[in-house]
Amino acid sequence: MRIAVIGSGAMGSLFGGRLALAGHEVWLVDVNQPHIDAINRAGLRLDLDEGERVVTNVRAGVADAFAGPADLLIVFTKGYHTAAALAAARHLAGPGTWALTLQNGLGTGERVAAALPGAAVAIGMTDLPADLREPGHVASHGAGHVRLWSLSGAPDPALERIAAALGEARIAARADPEVVTAIWEKVIFNTVMNPVAALTRQTVGGMAAQPDGRALAEAILAEAFAVAAACGVAVDREHVRAIIEHAWAAHGPHQPSMLQDVLAGRPTEIDSIAGQLAEKGAAHGVATPVLDTLTRLVRMIARAG
Repeated sequence: MRIAVIGSGAMGSLFGGRLALAGHEVWLVDVNQPHIDAINRAGLRLDLDEGERVVTNVRAGVADAFAGPADLLIVFTKGYHTAAALAAARHLAGPGTWALTLQNGLGTGERVAAALPGAAVAIGMTDLPADLREPGHVASHGAGHVRLWSLSGAPDPALERIAAALGEARIAARADPEVVTAIWEKVIFNTVMNPVAALTRQTVGGMAAQPDGRALAEAILAEAFAVAAACGVAVDREHVRAIIEHAWAAHGPHQPSMLQDVLAGRPTEIDSIAGQLAEKGAAHGVATPVLDTLTRLVRMIARAG
């Protein structure tokens, strides 16, 4: 397949690099010039559980450096960059192109569809870990998987082909018509971890070690589960609690991405995560005072720089 990864930071580079190692033609589309230059000069360095690999059969550049169409666009930009990134990359999509969003948050598929009118859109989630160590160097250690399905909800043979291509690249993936539930569960998990970390400057373990941190997590879960129920999404509450407990136990030193964004003075994805849950709660008459407060506070500190 000819695959363009739109937003080739840590996650995009991990996916693109693995797909290139599996023999696919991969374009890493990004605006981070030092990262682009490092990849094109010396290859993409991947530090993986199975060892270090240097991927040389991959190209990196801004969208205008490539001429489409691609068979598949994989979208990994931050949610607030989606419209601009896909407007710049629109020439990479043709009549047979699929666009797969593996972005964080709710409403990602709708944003991709709005930016690529007429394109076939797939939505999905992944819990694979990835860190950008330096330009051209990405590390990923630990297990994870991908679940994906069409935005329309209709089956399509292309979904199985996409999952198979990811599988060939040693990324566990499956086409799953229940992916919306998985997306919501990840959003709820991120809402417990990210805003609180961003506001308190606490690591995952720091939040878990404090009774107030755990009490706040329960308050967030109560509101998020109520919103999901009102929206008709049957999230597995015990599964969500289990992955939160696992993160608290196994990833204590980790700084959640929203905390990293705040510390670096970057915008956050609060509107796509807690903000979306609060918005959907309001639309269904579900009170979400905790989610509302977290969203407003993160917006304030992000705007303050």
